[in-house]
Amino acid sequence: MTSQELFENIKKKKSFLCVGLDTDIARIPRFLLDATDPVFAFNKQIIDATHDLAVAYKPNLAFYESLGVNGWNSLEKTVNYIKYKYPDIFIIADAKRGDIGNTSAMYARAFFDHMEFDAVTVAPYMGEDSVKPFMTYVDKWVILLALTSNKGAADFQYMTENGERLFEKVIKTSKEWGTTDSMMYVVGATKAEMLGDIRNIIPDHFLLVPGVGAQGGSLREVAENGMNDKCGLIVNSSRGIIYAGDGEDFAAKARESALKIQQEMKELLKGKGLI
Repeated sequence: MTSQELFENIKKKKSFLCVGLDTDIARIPRFLLDATDPVFAFNKQIIDATHDLAVAYKPNLAFYESLGVNGWNSLEKTVNYIKYKYPDIFIIADAKRGDIGNTSAMYARAFFDHMEFDAVTVAPYMGEDSVKPFMTYVDKWVILLALTSNKGAADFQYMTENGERLFEKVIKTSKEWGTTDSMMYVVGATKAEMLGDIRNIIPDHFLLVPGVGAQGGSLREVAENGMNDKCGLIVNSSRGIIYAGDGEDFAAKARESALKIQQEMKELLKGKGLI
């Protein structure tokens, strides 16, 4: 999927919402535990309830890896279901991988050849040779961690040398590794005031923005500071949508939560003149 195709889908759905499938088996409705695959059963209902409101889904792999082979099976079924039923959806592996080149090549093979994700999140700490193997795939994306929404981001990401913060150095250096059709960046919604500085460096790249909803980020502030003339944003909400309800109507509650966000996104896109 190209950036233009992603933008066309944003315009069609009047949404730049990504639903995070952070599916914790300890939090899904109890009645689903009788299913053959409770995690997939949960994901399937969430996807069916929200697919017309979202342009992307983002499974966080930790929730699947914690269940061993059963979790991997649930993840694979989830990806296959989206690919088959809703092929216009952009699917992100929130894996935060990054290792020496030959190891990264194996990670890339897992996510792009075997699992058929559209994108994978990658940590930049080990430098260019740890990222390049992911970028050898046509029509696939690297989403590089730039400025994260967690408290510990302050430990390293704001370190300054010669007036330049570390996250700015990461973005300036790495933007030469790919293109606006192969690389995005993670920028936390709780750091919305930094989006203007980031847009000065990468005005045309898409940004994956977590932290709206349960983490307290402001969607309006993110849009005001980070939206460009092709939207340029994929904003993720996980817990605030998928755990909006815990009864037999959990999928309907998830849709209500997603619809509320989508309606706000629609107005923000209109305000920018994009729809």
